[in-house]
Amino acid sequence: MLGTVAGWFAALSPAWRAGLLLVVSNLFMTTAWYGHLRFKSVSLVTVVLISWGIAFVEYCFAVPANRIGSASLTAPQLKGMQEVISILIFAVFSTVVLGQAVTARQAVGFVLIIVAAVLIVGD
Repeated sequence: MLGTVAGWFAALSPAWRAGLLLVVSNLFMTTAWYGHLRFKSVSLVTVVLISWGIAFVEYCFAVPANRIGSASLTAPQLKGMQEVISILIFAVFSTVVLGQAVTARQAVGFVLIIVAAVLIVGD
């Protein structure tokens, strides 16, 4: 099974592989940055240490994503892709995990950021 997944992943273009790794990376990043908000009774020192541990895992996906993606995308294009992925994951995380739905005004702001990122990625 793992060989099949690895083969499928290797067959993707560098941009697609980077995008998928950035999705995984951003799941960890969003959890590290915002997941502790559900546990406000835990000390700040403890949540910082836990967040650093989660962020390490995030880096293990983000760094290879950027290295792989640089085969076909520029650094600004990779950053634009990361921003779109980050906003989409954050919006879902905020709603599902934190119970704080994105308002219409916030959604418009996010869409404007995504439009800007699309302009960057579409070089």
